[in-house]
Amino acid sequence: MPELKYLLFMGCVIPYRISSYEISTRKVLDKLGVEVVEMPEFNCCGLPLDPVNHDMMLTLAARNLCLAEQQNLNIVALCNGCFGTLNHVNKELKEDRKLRERVNGYLKEIGMEFKGTITVKHLIYVLAKDVGFEKIKDNVQKPLTQLRVAQHTGCHVIRPGKVVGFDDPENPTALKTLIKVTGAKCLDYMDETECCGAPIIGVNAEIPLQLAREKLDHIRAVGAQAMITVCPFCHMMYDLNQSRIERTFNEKFRIPVLHYSQLLGLAMGMSPDELAFKDLRVDASELVSLL
Repeated sequence: MPELKYLLFMGCVIPYRISSYEISTRKVLDKLGVEVVEMPEFNCCGLPLDPVNHDMMLTLAARNLCLAEQQNLNIVALCNGCFGTLNHVNKELKEDRKLRERVNGYLKEIGMEFKGTITVKHLIYVLAKDVGFEKIKDNVQKPLTQLRVAQHTGCHVIRPGKVVGFDDPENPTALKTLIKVTGAKCLDYMDETECCGAPIIGVNAEIPLQLAREKLDHIRAVGAQAMITVCPFCHMMYDLNQSRIERTFNEKFRIPVLHYSQLLGLAMGMSPDELAFKDLRVDASELVSLL
């Protein structure tokens, strides 16, 4: 029987646009003895609605939390934004009685009640804290010692620090350590903690494309062979939009962008096909040939 069990929150983007993240995550969690239970009736985490209708955001998030409470399972989220929203709302509703009563008034109309009995964790928290670095290392069959990579942790998985309480928001190390466990060398680079820019790309493309370009430039400058992400939006910004960035600024980066779960899967001895490398927009075949 698996040692750890979670309710898997997929969010909106991953099932429709970044299936490679889901596929590779399921593969590595299964090999690590982590069971994920499907959450078929989930809805959007609520994050996109926050500036427009805060109570609607709270209620959407709370409904997802209620689904987890009904199954008495903690949530593991793969998306930084989903994790940030669900974790923040869970904490707010647990600590603020008046807010909890107001949101439960909305939930009552659909026969639900938030009780505050579960926690919300991001994938890298589960790997780093619950599974543990030593167990992951024990499952590494093919150390990736030939690879030099750069990490992009993203924003919501570590910020705001007083709410998340995991890793240092100014100098995050969890993802770096998870990368080192695979045998790959994780390189430091300028402005590591800068946002990818994805949250505003639907309103203003110029700023996020510039932010992404600067990060790719900094990563290239230290000689990284790939970028490692743990968020679908960050991944799209650097992988899906990399050709757009190249055209806009007349540059060539061609830096493969891997999900951490893909990197870990390779170290565990899985093939690129098993880990859905074919779905990456920036070709990673040259990178894989080094292994």
